[in-house]
Amino acid sequence: MATATQAQTKTAKKSSIPKQQTFSWEGVDKKGNKVKGELPGQNVTLIKAELRKQGIVANKVKKKATSLLGPKKKKITPMDVAVFTRQLATMMKAGVPLVQSFEIVADGHDNPSMRDLLLRIKGDIEGGNNLASSLAAHPAYFDDLFVSLVDSGEQSGALETMLDRIAIYKEKTEALKAKIKKAIKYPIAVVVVACIVTAILLIKVVPTFQDLFAGFGAELPAFTQMVIDLSEWMQEWWFIFLLGIIAFGVAFAEAKKRSPAFCDALDRIILKMPVAGDIIYKATIARYARTLATTFSAGVPLVEALESVAGATGNVVYRNAVNKIRDDV
Repeated sequence: MATATQAQTKTAKKSSIPKQQTFSWEGVDKKGNKVKGELPGQNVTLIKAELRKQGIVANKVKKKATSLLGPKKKKITPMDVAVFTRQLATMMKAGVPLVQSFEIVADGHDNPSMRDLLLRIKGDIEGGNNLASSLAAHPAYFDDLFVSLVDSGEQSGALETMLDRIAIYKEKTEALKAKIKKAIKYPIAVVVVACIVTAILLIKVVPTFQDLFAGFGAELPAFTQMVIDLSEWMQEWWFIFLLGIIAFGVAFAEAKKRSPAFCDALDRIILKMPVAGDIIYKATIARYARTLATTFSAGVPLVEALESVAGATGNVVYRNAVNKIRDDV
């Protein structure tokens, strides 16, 4: 009986915990400048407390209204992180204090989500945390490699130099990604257009020739008959075909998310593809070499460097290979 009562109490407590919501706010910073933004939180009081930690006096805080389609919050992209790193490195080299550098970079950023992230990190630093631990609290944007390099820079007393190296690394990585996307975009577009044209031909054009072929009174070649049969099937069951494509896409995404074996097999297949495989192979090797060079120049021990490199390769096959090298070392 007591157990049941305790369980009910725990359930009640759990259900009474308020959910996080997004609040929009307006206020004044330490310099007297008017600032505004958005923050996730449970209530207005906690939002004001968080803003006070960041040196902002909130004049207005209200819950942001959400549409039926959900909130339209601008995402933080890897390029946003690369630009932030370059700006922070420039500020530090110019002798601007760390907290003030975060304020300047955040105020000048046009992405509200990135601005709020930088203000939260600034608040953590003002609360006594070092930069590495403050960044580590946001693993979605700052990976282990980024954090370990910053930590190495802080310990060696050369943070501005390390930030400059990270900025160069990030900029080259994003430039390489852009080149890969540009190289792959054309063949993907050709395949998509070819599929659409084929579907239109099967559903709209081929049926106009069926009566003509039927008037010949002779048996059609096997390939021609196959095209006609496929056209008839597409006309009658096109929605099944469409649902099949959607189901395949969902199953593919879930398998890639949940199955390491599937990801390994997929990356092996991609590496063996005629054009895309060669591009991805060269990109992976370049990323591996650049990451290893960056970590070595930062004085990171070899085993830790290889661990960071494995996560930065972006390919399961090479990640497993680098992990094996690390284990052997």
